[in-house]
Amino acid sequence: MLYTVRHVVERFTKGSGNTVNLCAIDLSKAFDKVNHHALLIKLMKRNLPVVLIDILENWLKNCSSMVKWDCVLSYTFAVKFGVRQGSVLSPFLFAIYLDDISVNRSLIPSSFVVMYADDILLIAPSVSELQRLYHACEFELSCLDMCINTKKSCCIRIGLRCDVKCASISTMKGHNLPWVSEMRYLGTYINVFIYNQRPTVQMCCYECQTFI
Repeated sequence: MLYTVRHVVERFTKGSGNTVNLCAIDLSKAFDKVNHHALLIKLMKRNLPVVLIDILENWLKNCSSMVKWDCVLSYTFAVKFGVRQGSVLSPFLFAIYLDDISVNRSLIPSSFVVMYADDILLIAPSVSELQRLYHACEFELSCLDMCINTKKSCCIRIGLRCDVKCASISTMKGHNLPWVSEMRYLGTYINVFIYNQRPTVQMCCYECQTFI
């Protein structure tokens, strides 16, 4: 994924002097908000075998949980939303659940939507196109009962005009996403610096503090 992001960014900036705009979207409790009925409909649209859909429906419908406080257990209650975190199958089901977001990329041909689980990165050649792409994704996420955490979402500009002040990316509720000089995506810090009048993308792994 990081290679894809670097390749797309450099495709915009290298040799042309263009500036590319990125927006990292953070979802609030994404895995816990998956609507089971909507997920099953998406699986049926993909023509999965009926037997497999029946198994998944039974697996999702019969989920239950309880709360433990010291040595005391609560009554069991049904879990009607979400997919199990830690399950091998959950990332695949979640990817299918959000896959329609990538269709928004066709509305703006020069833009890109990079997704890995609940980490979404929007890439567009202009601020206005990034705004359109963000609103399209925001609308799709609202239809799926997904909420964007505006406090953790941010934007960054990479290119010769990266330090030029521009309009903020705004949400449908009127909140503005901040423009930052460094962005964290998939455990990696993405920043940009100008070297010999050329923009250079720098990616540094957060865990091992090494450059990618």
